[in-house]
Order: sequence, then C-alpha cells, then structure tokens
Amino acid sequence: MADTSTQSIIIGASPERVAAVICDFPSYPEWTEALRRAEVIEEYEDGYASQVRFTIDAGVMADEYVLAYEYAEDLSRIEWHLVAPSKMQKLQRGSYDLDGNPDGSTTVTYTLEVELSVGMLGMFRRKAEKMIMDTALKQLKLRVEAPGAAQ
Repeated sequence: MADTSTQSIIIGASPERVAAVICDFPSYPEWTEALRRAEVIEEYEDGYASQVRFTIDAGVMADEYVLAYEYAEDLSRIEWHLVAPSKMQKLQRGSYDLDGNPDGSTTVTYTLEVELSVGMLGMFRRKAEKMIMDTALKQLKLRVEAPGAAQ
C-alpha cells in the first residue's frame, strides 16, 4: 500500500533558478548522495526531459527505474510517475510545487507517493519516506544556494 507524504522548504533563490536545478537531471549524481546515475532517455520538443532513468545505491537499497515527467508551462509544478515497476518499487508518483515569495525566495513543496515491492512495516516505511524527503529537500537547497551557483 502506498502512502503520500508532503514536506516543504524555503530556498533562497527564484523559482526559475530552483526549477533549472530540478530539471538538470544529468547533474543529480553531483549533489544527490545515493544517486549513481541519471540519464535522460526521452525529451519533449522543448528540450525538457520526458523520461529519465535513475540508478540508486543507498547501501541496503539499490534500484534502477525510469520516471516520466510533466511540467506546468511556467515550471511552477514538476511532476513524475514510475513508468514500470522496478526491482524495489511498484509505484512512485511525486511532484515539486514552486511558489515564489515576496523576498525573492521560493517555497518548494515536495510530495511523494511510493509503494515498495518489498515488505516493510508501516512505521519503518514512514520513517524512510521522511528521511528520503528531508534529504532530497536539503540537498536541493544546498545545490541551489551553493556559492557560485547561477542566480
């Protein structure tokens, strides 16, 4: 059974800058700890990725899977879903919602729904989801706000 989790973080950059980092899939292994590879395998006519193959290795969990992406015209929402079940996942759906703030920062809301192929007690699954989301948002914030990052 899949549960949906949502978390938000404020990033000191414009929504356009945050979206640019989120959409730069080939760079993910540079700033996302467990990700070993991210390969754009299909693009839309505008150059944005429509399908991306990810290879992760988080020690106890290794997996390879393909996500299909869709984008709001203004990139205020970037959403994805698992194309086909993988070794570890039956389902994955998620989104980033980017809301610009008056001070020039962006509130990023990350929503994730995952159903694993392997059994896991609900308490442990929720703890793992929280850790994944915390890590993803904190790593995104660090990447966007890094000294020398294009604003």
